[in-house]
Amino acid sequence: MSFLQMFSFPFIQRALVAGVMVSLCSALLGVPLVLKRYSMIGDGLSHVSFGALAVAVALGFAPLYFAIPVVILAAFLLLRVADSPRWNSDAAIAVVSASSLALGVLVISRTSGMTTDVDNYMFGSVLAMSKADVLLSVLLCAAVLALYILFYHKIFAVTFDESFSRATGLRVNRYNALLAMLTALTIVLGMRMMGAMLISSLVIFPALTAMRLFRSFRGVVLCAGLTSVACFFAGLTVSFSCATPVGATVVAANLALFLFSCLLASLRRRLKK
Repeated sequence: MSFLQMFSFPFIQRALVAGVMVSLCSALLGVPLVLKRYSMIGDGLSHVSFGALAVAVALGFAPLYFAIPVVILAAFLLLRVADSPRWNSDAAIAVVSASSLALGVLVISRTSGMTTDVDNYMFGSVLAMSKADVLLSVLLCAAVLALYILFYHKIFAVTFDESFSRATGLRVNRYNALLAMLTALTIVLGMRMMGAMLISSLVIFPALTAMRLFRSFRGVVLCAGLTSVACFFAGLTVSFSCATPVGATVVAANLALFLFSCLLASLRRRLKK
């Protein structure tokens, strides 16, 4: 089958549209999260999303519409814990993550077992994307991108110096909450494609790759967005050609590019010496 014929299938078209939007949002949000050392929040939210969707399936609710408000509330909670000096933020995130995962498994075991729908949310499936899922993903991802661009300078300020931002009158907590809400939305939307277990990789890998190649915040943001979209496209193509899981293949593509960027950064340092 030729390369162009692959994109004649409707499920591939839906996966490409939704995947590109989610990959772009994840990468852009991942830069401030990694710089602020909040990257583990993304991993914690992905496990919360699995617990929420398991409860939704058990109760007969629409999983995405049920999971979005639950994960947003969890994002605010984890952000408050991360900023509190009285808590060990890594331990708190691990507790929330493990508890949510355990809750999801218990709910599944007491209802219908590991259904195909829950399995798709847990590990991702290109076939699971319906037209309604794609439409919801495009609309919400467009809103995430619009808010990110609108408050770009504020996000830049709170990322690098919260104390100075507070001194200038900037409402740091408000923009941290905005960042957490946008991350929660993106993770929930990416569950169908990447799976709750792998979606956090789209937040972390592109940012780390871009940081090996660029030094400016804008350069890192642009590079992260481009590399994330390119890795998703490559992963989707290889997944279809080799009959491998989409989520795992996309993560493998991100890992390969990250290792290549590390090699380039190492060579660049040696040439400077």
